[in-house]
Amino acid sequence: MNDGMIKVLIIDDEPFARRYISEMLKGDPDIEISGEAGNGKDAIKLINDRSPDLIFLDIQMPEMDGFTMLQSLEKDGRPVIVFTTAYEEHAIRAFEFHAIDYLLKPFDQPRFEAALEHAKETIRKGGSGNTQSVKVSELLTAIGQKPQFLERLLVKQKGRIVFVRIADIDWIKADDKYIHLHCASSRYMIRMTLQSIRSQIDPSGFVQINRSVIVNVDRIKELHAAFNGEHEVHMSGGELFPLSRSHKEDLFRVLGKPVG
Repeated sequence: MNDGMIKVLIIDDEPFARRYISEMLKGDPDIEISGEAGNGKDAIKLINDRSPDLIFLDIQMPEMDGFTMLQSLEKDGRPVIVFTTAYEEHAIRAFEFHAIDYLLKPFDQPRFEAALEHAKETIRKGGSGNTQSVKVSELLTAIGQKPQFLERLLVKQKGRIVFVRIADIDWIKADDKYIHLHCASSRYMIRMTLQSIRSQIDPSGFVQINRSVIVNVDRIKELHAAFNGEHEVHMSGGELFPLSRSHKEDLFRVLGKPVG
C-alpha cells in the first residue's frame, strides 16, 4: 500500500457494473481506485503495471473469464480478490482461487461494504487472498441472504447519479448496446443489454414481449387480438407494442391466461 491507501482495480465487461462499484467506493478515505478494465487481457496488464492491493473481478467476461485471467497471474503476485457475478454456481470454484468474498449480483450497499471491510482487514493484517479465504459455509450463507432480484439501478444522468426503483419502471426497450427505461414521468438510457437486465429482474413482474421490449406486467392495460392470431399489448401510459409469438406463452403464463 502507498501511504496506507488501498489500491483497487475494478474488472467487469459491463460499464454500468464498473460505475456501480466505483460509486460505492467513492468517498472512502482508505481507497484509491487505480483503474478499471473491461476484459481479462487489459486486466492482466493493469495488475502487472499497478500492483493493486484489491480487485473486484467479474467472472463472466467474453474471451477470457475471471478464472482464466487469474490463472495467467503468478500465484504469489495475486492481489486480494472479491469476485462479482450473477451466477452462484461459480461460488465454490471461486475459493479455489482464494477469493476472500463473492458478491452475487445484484448486491446492495450493505453487502458490498461488508465485503470491502473484510478485504481491508485482510490487507491490513498483511494477508493475501492465498491465506485469508473466508469459509465456504460463510459464503453460502451470504448468498442465501441476498435479494434474489435487482431492486434498483444507479443511472448517471446530467452529472448526477439517480436511483431508479425497478418497480417504478413501466417498460424497457433495447436500442443497439443501450436500453431505455420508461417510468411514469422519467426516461433514462443506460449502456446495458436487454438480456442482461432481463436476467436480473423478477420474471413474475417483468416479461419480454418481443425482441426488443420488456414490460412491467402491472402496467399492462389491455391485450388486443390482432390479425392472424397476433396480439398487441396496450400499456397504461398509452404505448402499444406487438406481442411476438415466441413470447406469447411467457406473458400469458404470468398473467394466468391460457394460450389460445
